[in-house]
Amino acid sequence: MPSRRNLANAIRALSMDAVQQAKSGHPGAPMGMADIAEVLWNDFLKHNPSNPEWLNRDRFVLSNGHGSMLLYSLLHLSGYGVSIDDLKNFRQLHAKTAGHPEYGYAPGIETTTGPLGQGIANAIGMAIAEQTLAAQFNRDGHEIIDHHTYAFLGDGCLMEGISHESCSLAGTLGLGKLIAFYDDNGISIDGEVEGWFNDDTPKRFESYGWHVIPAIDGHDPDAIFAAIEAAKANTDQPTLICCKTIIGFGSP
Repeated sequence: MPSRRNLANAIRALSMDAVQQAKSGHPGAPMGMADIAEVLWNDFLKHNPSNPEWLNRDRFVLSNGHGSMLLYSLLHLSGYGVSIDDLKNFRQLHAKTAGHPEYGYAPGIETTTGPLGQGIANAIGMAIAEQTLAAQFNRDGHEIIDHHTYAFLGDGCLMEGISHESCSLAGTLGLGKLIAFYDDNGISIDGEVEGWFNDDTPKRFESYGWHVIPAIDGHDPDAIFAAIEAAKANTDQPTLICCKTIIGFGSP
């Protein structure tokens, strides 16, 4: 059986090759978050590639949508309708695999993302919907609605005002089925972020009422697994898992 690192490297290889083929795109986030994605999708994400619209599936939102090849690689490797030819057609006109994920272009894309911060707000809306429907329809012994919403986000998402507003609301509402992964690599498109973004992100989210798991090694599958277990055990608060990563990890 392939090792976890080899599985994550398959995501990395597909992502960087597609970006190279297109001669444009963003390989850094897909390569940096591949270990996190591998653990989440293999061990936790509740979904069905043969029925992508299954009502009670977990939702996965890539808020840092510029890293779209991460999502397309995961969909391809998980058996969704994204072929290797679709990956080769990345960022081409009318392709399923647009430069940023587009809702309706391919199965498994839960929402359009790209404008930074928008995706985490979308994910919070999905978590609100889950909480609302569960309260309305679930009965003792009959949990019809019971799923998690997972979101990936980066420094750029956290610089946007929409992330402040929506994450504050998520904490206030106690969205315990929402788990967000912060790709804490200290880099944005203009370089190292310390010159323009030095927020204490864990304290910021704690003040919102979130459960925060700080400074895990985002390339250590065991640490990632344990963090997700801890996040799922807290059903009263949304959780932010802060993952220390290296952008473009594994690049030649």
